[in-house]
Amino acid sequence: MSQPQKDRPWLIRTYAGHSTAEASNALYRTNLEKGQTGLSVAFDLPTQTGYDSDHVLSRGEVGKVGVPVCHLGDMRTLFQDIPLEKMNTSMTINATAPWLLALYIAVAEEQGADVSALQGTVQNDLIKEYLSRGTYICPPAPSLKMIADVAEYCYREVPKWNPMNVCSYHLQEAGATPEQELSFALATATAVLDALRPRVPEEDFPALVGRISFFVNAGIRFVTEMCKMRAFVDLWDEICRDRYGVEDAKYRRFRYGVQVNSLGLTEQQPENNVYRILIEMLAVTLSKKARARAVQLPAWNEALGLPRPWDQQWSMRMQQILAYETDLLEFDDLFDENPAVDAKVAELKEAARAELAHLDGLGGAISGIEYMKGRLVESNSERLGRIEAGETVVVGVNKWQAGEPSPLMTGDGGIMVVDPAVEAQQIARLEEWRSERDAEAVEKALADLRAAAAEGRNIMPPSIAAARAGVTTGEWAAEMRSAHGEYRGPTGVATGRSNKTEGLDDLREAVDTVSAKLGRRLKFLVGKPGLDGHSNGAEQIAVRARDCGMDITYEGIRLTPEEIVNAALKDEAHVVGLSILSGSHIPLIEDLMERMRNAGLGHVAVIVGGIIPEEDAARLRAMGVARVYTPKDFELNVIMKDIVALADPAAVAAE
Repeated sequence: MSQPQKDRPWLIRTYAGHSTAEASNALYRTNLEKGQTGLSVAFDLPTQTGYDSDHVLSRGEVGKVGVPVCHLGDMRTLFQDIPLEKMNTSMTINATAPWLLALYIAVAEEQGADVSALQGTVQNDLIKEYLSRGTYICPPAPSLKMIADVAEYCYREVPKWNPMNVCSYHLQEAGATPEQELSFALATATAVLDALRPRVPEEDFPALVGRISFFVNAGIRFVTEMCKMRAFVDLWDEICRDRYGVEDAKYRRFRYGVQVNSLGLTEQQPENNVYRILIEMLAVTLSKKARARAVQLPAWNEALGLPRPWDQQWSMRMQQILAYETDLLEFDDLFDENPAVDAKVAELKEAARAELAHLDGLGGAISGIEYMKGRLVESNSERLGRIEAGETVVVGVNKWQAGEPSPLMTGDGGIMVVDPAVEAQQIARLEEWRSERDAEAVEKALADLRAAAAEGRNIMPPSIAAARAGVTTGEWAAEMRSAHGEYRGPTGVATGRSNKTEGLDDLREAVDTVSAKLGRRLKFLVGKPGLDGHSNGAEQIAVRARDCGMDITYEGIRLTPEEIVNAALKDEAHVVGLSILSGSHIPLIEDLMERMRNAGLGHVAVIVGGIIPEEDAARLRAMGVARVYTPKDFELNVIMKDIVALADPAAVAAE
């Protein structure tokens, strides 16, 4: 009896990068030897937001959440001994996507590769950055133009490259419902394709449509998530056919990669996250019709800190077992003609179409950024409210909290810690690079780039020339800022609403009582120092505090400690709340606390939230931080009570 024909497995990736280009290169080569079949590059926050490692905003962020790439030398080191012509590389990069792709192409040329044969993806989705991740640089309109520049260049010069990965992943991380994830992502894709359509001959447009890919999220409600993926397939086919007239089915194919949900991973009983990750992976692999083309999984300990190589290996083995040990790839779609699945898919499509029609009425995704941001804040508030009320069960968090200590967390605490010396070493290499390059060639390259931006030409050719000349990431981004301006995104707090009512009456009364003692409304300043754009926690704290009756100041992301202290002085804040999820809490808060004391604000209580190991929390408290909150502190009303108590003049006098 002949064996059934098996489908090819999806690309197996691990999202990785840390410390330095050299260390990340070693990690990539090791992962490839372990059976990884594609690369997925994580860049640090300075690289993502267009700053060199020695910029004031880069302090504490260098090498923390990814690899720092300041120039061609860093990119060269990152891919040392990895033949790019044979590799499929995904680069999670958005605002600086044209620049990082330019560096990648320059390195491929140095390797002697046929650039037209390169395969991979740049995420290049700025719209979701305004909504959730926060690594934007320029305003929406010029950013959309740069997305289109990359797509047009790749269509002509690097035809196997995916020039945009419409990213709904971070939308779900920000609280999006399945209907919102579908509609907001598809609205983003149509905004880009509408901008691209006039740039290419009509007969070539279907092929360009076929290069647009997606990067999605899969949460724990895996049946709904699987139905969401089938809805994505149908809706994308519908849009390509009806909106853009694409007749060839191969160009209407919904191509997507996935990282399963990190939002639902828990700090409490973190070993349970292994099961969550596996279940979430099933949503994007079981249905052949809607199977991912590439999968990368988080590690069990990502709610605690930076995963170690062993943790990443464990997640990769999970993929390999499903792909190679089971018989999943031997069967046609398991869910075709299933009435429950068909009904759920139809329901999701109907809701997504209605939301898409509403966005079209607003003028599309670019015009609807503030609306979508407000909707995400509301959805996330509702999600947290259900967890607080026990309506949504999270094992080990709001039910069955008692358990044995995890043996996985012994020794190094279950995470990898980036050596603080890495930042100084990276800055030293950057200074050496600048001193050794041809200054005249750099200035000419920057002038050409400046002219292209000002004249509205495609910025990819001058960006590649600038990469070869030795221009740095910060210099490239400075030209974009100069040409197009810098953007401050909506926070969503003004329009976001909390559905939490239980316990708020008592809190409002407590806020009123303390405000009377203070002689004015309790002033709570929420700040995000550094480059971390994960604003979900800060937004939810601000929304709940406002609903409790506090006077809130929250100006969004990417603030220096100096700016936050100046705001505390100006607003006469009673409590300052800081949110940092990038792991840069020690240097940034140390700087801020010193500035608070020097400004005569040593009496003002400071609270901090983030992914903070207990050892670091103890250091923060020793600096004078009044409270430290981590993901396990999901009951927002408890935090509200703490804020009220810290602002109470009687409590302050007692201290």
